[in-house]
Amino acid sequence: MRVNRILLSSALVVVALVVQVSVLARLHLPGAVPDLLLLTVLGLAMVYGHVGGALVGFGAGLLADLAPPADHAAGRYALVLCVIGYLAGLAKPDNGRLRSATGPMAVVVAAAIGTTLLYAGVGALVGDTAARHVGLPSLLFTAALYDLLLAPFVVPGIMALARRAENDPLSETSTGAAKTADISSGWLSSGTGLKIGGQRGALGGLKTRARARTTRVGRIKGVKRL
Repeated sequence: MRVNRILLSSALVVVALVVQVSVLARLHLPGAVPDLLLLTVLGLAMVYGHVGGALVGFGAGLLADLAPPADHAAGRYALVLCVIGYLAGLAKPDNGRLRSATGPMAVVVAAAIGTTLLYAGVGALVGDTAARHVGLPSLLFTAALYDLLLAPFVVPGIMALARRAENDPLSETSTGAAKTADISSGWLSSGTGLKIGGQRGALGGLKTRARARTTRVGRIKGVKRL
């Protein structure tokens, strides 16, 4: 990953984790807790792609595993967010621009449900059965609902910051178009010996020479007649 990606991702992940632990976790909402850290990973993954999303998800999950008051095995949430970040990165648009909000909202809902299921599944493998006592269906519903309500205020801003830190894809496109035009003009000039920009000037020069020759011929003929 680039240095600007690492710095921006680290800052956003730390802020999201502090807000989630100090504010969202103390709201005591029924069911799940709004996962601001997950939304941060999703926003970065849909800009950086699947590889960057997996790396950001692993780092964010590992930080959440080590930060108090974590009461689960270290590496559990890192594995979950690594998988979710990789899958969310596959939804990255080719041109870097989203046409509508339907795609990101669908990614948020799928990620909220997938994160809850993966976290409960990994917990079952290590002997943590807390999800059974709370009720898995209620956790899935509340996690998807809370994250979906919070996503419009978080994901677009994170994606905008990530794009601003990156090179502008539109400028790269325009630069590529200019390079293509230069290449095509080079091919034409090598074949014809004329530059595209100077073709009009060359044609104008030819017309001027033809007119001069015609004028000279007219004068000569007039002299001969006299």
